[in-house]
Amino acid sequence: MLTETLKTLFNRDLNKLKSEIGSYKNEANLWVINKEIANSAGNLCLHLIGNLNTYIGATLGGSNYIRKRELEFSLKDIPKQELINMIEATITVVNETLGKITDEQLNSEYPMLVFQEKTSTEFFLVHLTTHLAYHLGQINYHRRLLDA
Repeated sequence: MLTETLKTLFNRDLNKLKSEIGSYKNEANLWVINKEIANSAGNLCLHLIGNLNTYIGATLGGSNYIRKRELEFSLKDIPKQELINMIEATITVVNETLGKITDEQLNSEYPMLVFQEKTSTEFFLVHLTTHLAYHLGQINYHRRLLDA
């Protein structure tokens, strides 16, 4: 079933996100932007947490999460351990929600219009895995570049 594959991918990449955030030797570097680097690793982490809690937790899982997207990019200096705790909570939300998704739900229209055109829930969940992987790569590069 696709949901098991999605859970595997989300768990792999969210745990890697946790590892990347935890690997910053200089915690202040989590929030550094430099020249063409528009978003810090800390802000990208907050963005991923907000994204998954909104589109999986709230929209599909019925959680009471309320996204404050502008804060994902404006908050600064959140302690590394707090970010890790937020990632761990997101892993739980993703696993619990995907564990309840049926094949019928996967094949039906995603309940929220996110793009210009409607998509299936299956398509949107796959999109979320690639969105996570994209920003995870940016965070990895940011850490290696600034925290060497």
